[in-house]
Amino acid sequence: MIMKIVNATSEVPGMTREEIEKFLDSKLNLQLATTDDQGEPNIQPVWFYYDKDGEKLLITTSKLARKTQNLRNKPVVYFSMDDENPPYKGVKGKGIATLVEDPDRTVPQGDRISMKYLGTLDHPIAKMISEGSKNGDNVLIEISPKFFSTWDYGKM
Repeated sequence: MIMKIVNATSEVPGMTREEIEKFLDSKLNLQLATTDDQGEPNIQPVWFYYDKDGEKLLITTSKLARKTQNLRNKPVVYFSMDDENPPYKGVKGKGIATLVEDPDRTVPQGDRISMKYLGTLDHPIAKMISEGSKNGDNVLIEISPKFFSTWDYGKM
């Protein structure tokens, strides 16, 4: 699948695929928006890993979390990640989420996310994520983005 990349506005330069991949590799949180049964939005900051080979955003969370419940009924998500420090830049988009409950997939991806944000698997949070995945309490959310909309004020 070829990822569509668009500029957020015609006035502000966007990012290249390589710049997007580097930006998504940073430790900033991803803002994930799901929709509940009443059509109300639910926005949560999440840790994630961008699998550039599979072109997927990967998130682990509790199978009881509101976002998980929302995704069981409505798998369409919106996401956004931006750097609040000048020069301002960011990536947002829309995608389709798939929930994966197999510990053979949730455990290694959860560990990958912990390594990105914590730099170790010995941290209590990393251990909690890993144990939750091993026990089947966590799910992996795989988001297949339909597009990335980008902006980079550093190019102006």
